[in-house]
Amino acid sequence: MNGKEKIRQAFTLAASANRSALVMFVTSGFPDLNSTVPILKAIADAGADVIELGVPFSDPLAEGPTIQKSSHAALMAGTTPQTCLDAVREARSQGVEAPIILMGYYNSILAFGLAEYCRAAADAGADGLIVVDLPTPEAGPLLDECDRHGLALTPLMALTSTDESIAAACRRASGFVYCVSVLGVTGARTQVDQRVTGLVKRVRARTDLPVAVGFGVSTAEHVAQVATYADGAAVGSALINAIADGDPETAAERTHSFVSSLMPGTRRNVVAK
Repeated sequence: MNGKEKIRQAFTLAASANRSALVMFVTSGFPDLNSTVPILKAIADAGADVIELGVPFSDPLAEGPTIQKSSHAALMAGTTPQTCLDAVREARSQGVEAPIILMGYYNSILAFGLAEYCRAAADAGADGLIVVDLPTPEAGPLLDECDRHGLALTPLMALTSTDESIAAACRRASGFVYCVSVLGVTGARTQVDQRVTGLVKRVRARTDLPVAVGFGVSTAEHVAQVATYADGAAVGSALINAIADGDPETAAERTHSFVSSLMPGTRRNVVAK
């Protein structure tokens, strides 16, 4: 089973259990290099369906203060695209089976080499990529390399995306489609913008891939809201906050506790408490 199929299967399995998928983002190398694999294991052990492993970049234009800070700390600790790949490989060797998607920025991939990066990602055990700043009209070369190595390339759709741009992105999308719920950057928020429901409907009209909603999804209540109209909810900044709130040596324990707290919200027809 290649990465594309594995990611889609994760959403299918969640749906068959009458719940939405939970997609968790964490910055590789935060709070330190040694924490990444234990945190990945904790996310998977707590029940998350898909893991987004953030590849730190010096100019993370889509990120709010929380992920910016974690990215800076990770870079200062020596995190590189290669150490991110090494973490994926080690996590796989330690039994992490959940799909892992490398999420980052195009410059890092260009510097590594498109073919080399996709080959190395697949060899390490990654299942797909999310490239935040890569617009669909320019994604062809990377899509070709992802196809060669069985990797999904998940597009990001915005509230401002036109029907034409959604159709173009969905044409070669794989894994799932990521709908951004805010006009702005990542960050924990008090509520999920309900305008995203319209975006989800427009995406569903153009693909049969699962649709997940992220940016600003922070609590079990938010996850429960998203579960009423999407196939999955993606949570990132709130987890980074939990990881940062204590000793790095116990970051994995805090991760497990936080992810576990979100799981009740994934259940369909259940109001999170």
